[in-house]
Amino acid sequence: MDKIVTEVEEQAAVKAAERLISHASFTQPVAAGAPFGKEIRLALDEVVTICQELGYQTYTDPDGYYAYAETGTGDETFGIIGHMDVVPAGDPTEWAAAPFTGSVKDNALFGRGSQDDKGPTVAALFAVKALENRGYHFNKKIRFIFGTDEETLWRGIAKYNEKEDPIDLGIAPDAEFPLIYAEKGLQQSYLVGPGSDELALNLTNAFNAVPGKATYDGPKQDAVAAALEQHGFAFDKSATGLVVKGKSVHAMMAPTGVNALLRLAIALDDVFALPVLDFIGKCFKEDATGTNLLGDVSDEQSGHLTVNISSLTITPTESRMQIDMRIPVTVDHDDLIKQLEAAVKPYQLTYEHFDYLAPLYVPTDGQLVKTLMSTYRDMTGDDTQPQISGGATYARTMRNCVAFGAMLPGTPDRMHQVDENWPLDRMFKAMAIYAEAIRRLCCDEK
Repeated sequence: MDKIVTEVEEQAAVKAAERLISHASFTQPVAAGAPFGKEIRLALDEVVTICQELGYQTYTDPDGYYAYAETGTGDETFGIIGHMDVVPAGDPTEWAAAPFTGSVKDNALFGRGSQDDKGPTVAALFAVKALENRGYHFNKKIRFIFGTDEETLWRGIAKYNEKEDPIDLGIAPDAEFPLIYAEKGLQQSYLVGPGSDELALNLTNAFNAVPGKATYDGPKQDAVAAALEQHGFAFDKSATGLVVKGKSVHAMMAPTGVNALLRLAIALDDVFALPVLDFIGKCFKEDATGTNLLGDVSDEQSGHLTVNISSLTITPTESRMQIDMRIPVTVDHDDLIKQLEAAVKPYQLTYEHFDYLAPLYVPTDGQLVKTLMSTYRDMTGDDTQPQISGGATYARTMRNCVAFGAMLPGTPDRMHQVDENWPLDRMFKAMAIYAEAIRRLCCDEK
């Protein structure tokens, strides 16, 4: 098999990724031409500039919702869909390398977005450029589509689908190899209940991340500390309060993490009488499968429901929780919500909808999946079967589109975590896989 991607494209991809990572492109207040904040718009403009430097035709939505770049010709369009927004980095002093600089350290690309999703998007971009540099001719139009608020409400990609013609087939390089052909439904909601004059909390985090730390600086700290010790929950005492320690992971992997917010709430429930704390301390507890709350919600095709409670605020007027659910592909969404509403009612909680993404399913016997899987197996020798995921990628917004890479098996998952990084050897292997897959799907034989 001919080597398509050379060191020239590999090093160019690293430099381009560093440029994108240097923008702190998490959602910020709206500005002119920047519906999700100036930094996201700067990252969007940066990736467009990179594409122009490669000689590609580009278009940027004048309102700043999306952009795309094209190369090749043909009646069909092959889409490669990525996103330029990221989640916040948290405390930068906890990182081994600055989160918004973009740098190579210990043979890995460091920075927020290196795995999710700036690094993989750039890897696919320069894999396509490598095909052109080796003299291949595309028989399809290759369109790179760049979204802007994938980590929140997907309004950018919705605007793209509203304004632009659909692709015919494609990939989202925003998950793991070998391939994800089905994605669970994603429901994000609030549970709202009575407030409190005795206790105030403001523990806010992203919907899609398990909180790895929860700080308490309120009253009765000695009693709360004693409750934490009784439950065996790890915590530190600081000058300002208690810091409960957990393990942060992506919400789709919530059962593998340790939710510091839930642990704090369970301890607080031993000290304060409040319905929202009773709900966590006596009903939900630490069960990220939601079984304590809803029973066994699962199917053979995609496994168990996952539930992540990521934020908890308590004011004199209300208590409010964020809840993220990854719903098995065959479970009826509306029935599940009715069940949830009934389950939380005894705790004086009401349900408020925030956002829902329907599940994805692409047949495994179609040309797209068969070609991508054969490419991956030929390039790696790995016979792992295509997967179903609790994650949500832009693939579900496009027809005949799947999540394909970019993380290889065994790559430490640092998405949404401190010290997010992508080992360069894994990055370069992903580039080689992308180049070969796109050659098979979109190129004439030489």
